Amino acid sequence: MVDVQTSDAVRTKSASLAPLLSVQNLEAWYGESHILHGVDFDVKAGEVVTLLGRNGAGKTTTLKAVMGIIGKRSGSVRFEEREIIRTSSDRIARMGIAFCPEERGIFASLDVRENLLLPPAVRNGGLSLDQIFELFPNLRERLASQGTKLSGGEQQMLAIGRILRTGARFLMLDEPTEGLAPVIIQQIGHTIKRLKNEGFTILLVEQNFRFAATVADRYYIVEHGRIIDGFANAELQSNMDKLHTYLGV
Repeated sequence: MVDVQTSDAVRTKSASLAPLLSVQNLEAWYGESHILHGVDFDVKAGEVVTLLGRNGAGKTTTLKAVMGIIGKRSGSVRFEEREIIRTSSDRIARMGIAFCPEERGIFASLDVRENLLLPPAVRNGGLSLDQIFELFPNLRERLASQGTKLSGGEQQMLAIGRILRTGARFLMLDEPTEGLAPVIIQQIGHTIKRLKNEGFTILLVEQNFRFAATVADRYYIVEHGRIIDGFANAELQSNMDKLHTYLGV
């Protein structure tokens, strides 16, 4: 694995700097449907920030709008203090933002090795195959298997491993634990913690707040296309009543 940086030092240093990602008054549409209504949040370098909310709240749309996948959007999205709201998704990827979608996007006609090698490197410092196999040993064992013949957990490992090869240091993960067995969820959690300790910054969409509580530094609550609340992980217990109301759990 790459040399481990001290996560506390990364976050202490970032606290005095401008956010790595700053989103202000973000609006987005699917055709004539107005989905995001002025979303505001930020992510500092070295953090894991989680967007929580019910199905249809606008969490995935927020990630896609940041990535430039949604054509009609307005407001401000600043990455490394550079405005990217008018930037195409391919150029955003080359800036070092990687998006791992909920549906994973595994290519059925390619084996595991080919899926891992497909995305181009966008920056120096991407993980090698050996480093990815250190995180996800299952992938080494299934190297010659077609991507869609993997289990759901193995496909999720492949989807995450694939973006780690690119050199991107800002990762957006959409529902990485959905439908997975508890042992795989635990492995995904260990991986996120390790990546954070190595200086990666992660924006995570989750409905499973119990999982999010094991990895997140901060939370934002999304409802009806807006951020309606936010708090740090240290404040989670004092916000549990509100969280149950927001999420309906």
